[in-house]
Amino acid sequence: MENYINNTIAPRIRGDGGWVEFVSCENGELTLIFRGECSKCIILDRCLDWIRQEIKRDLNEDVTIIPKRVKPFFWDN
Repeated sequence: MENYINNTIAPRIRGDGGWVEFVSCENGELTLIFRGECSKCIILDRCLDWIRQEIKRDLNEDVTIIPKRVKPFFWDN
């Protein structure tokens, strides 16, 4: 799963100014960190749905995605 996120999903998200990092995948729960434009995106749920669909299509796995948004250190609260 880590290779799939890093090599298939992440490059497509970077194309829109975002950044996704694999954290873990255990018991059907995929934890991802979203940075860059993703950290402030108001439609992140659409992206999560897209990622779930891609994983189902390509890897034939059903996952629940747990997103963690991380703002850059230089942004104000």
